[in-house]
Amino acid sequence: MNHTIHFKIATPEKVVYENDIFQVSIPTTTGEITVLPHHIPLVSILQAGELKIKDNEGEHVMAISSGFLEVRANNEVIILADNAERVDLIDIDRAEQARKRAEEEMTKVKGQENVDYARLQAVIDREMNRIKVGKKYKKINISK
Repeated sequence: MNHTIHFKIATPEKVVYENDIFQVSIPTTTGEITVLPHHIPLVSILQAGELKIKDNEGEHVMAISSGFLEVRANNEVIILADNAERVDLIDIDRAEQARKRAEEEMTKVKGQENVDYARLQAVIDREMNRIKVGKKYKKINISK
């Protein structure tokens, strides 16, 4: 009996992670779910948040944004995410700068027509999630 799941997470740019794992916890629009081997088939929409993977090497954490999740009957889980970043690669300062730029752009265009507010809000949400997950799992040296 197979006690692992073949897991793959991909963004439009690349495959972020692919391996056989023991479990994965995923933020969805209906709440966080944990997928173990032999999970029932499922399709769901991702919500920005923290994804946790357990494999032979331990636990890996990623910040992910919107996208889709598919759990297949053959112990396979595929995530197609707009953005996924391992916590050890998150540059918190860069994320905070990107969030500030998006907020400034949102303020400048308020009240104008033909502005893609949803895109700007998605950028803000993505960067806020990166900051939150990054700060949670990284030790920040405040004396910089």
